Amino acid sequence: MNTVSLEELAAGLEPGSVLAGLDLGTKTIGVAISDLGLSLATPREVIRRVKFGKDAETLLDLLKRERVGGCVIGLPVNMDGSAGPRVQATRAFVRNLADRTDLKFAFWDERLSTVAAERALLDMDVSRKKRAGRIDAAAAAFILQGALDRLSSLSAGDSA
Repeated sequence: MNTVSLEELAAGLEPGSVLAGLDLGTKTIGVAISDLGLSLATPREVIRRVKFGKDAETLLDLLKRERVGGCVIGLPVNMDGSAGPRVQATRAFVRNLADRTDLKFAFWDERLSTVAAERALLDMDVSRKKRAGRIDAAAAAFILQGALDRLSSLSAGDSA
């Protein structure tokens, strides 16, 4: 299985590769990419979902162009921590995608990521129309930044 812990994901990265953050929705896939130093997440694009085969092809092409070595996938757990139908759909998407690539995947709790992304876009005074097109990529960046911050705190703890 291509699903690993966040720490294993980062440790297995090839030199010169980056991490991607993905926010899987029913209609779109938000994508964010890290810098080479694994410290900053940047929103990239939103992929409009059509059907799995086409979605996977579009996503994997993008990840290849960006030199992505692993993906952090937002896991949409309920506020009480339980797993609902969206968690099952996300895990199924990753299982099916893993059949098409050697990339490794790590799940990250995405509770409130869309809310935080919406607030950030509002703070930047982005219009409602533009927010609608950017929200999923911003949520993906929020997910990825949380994972990158976690990795940073783990490496700081190792060197202390």
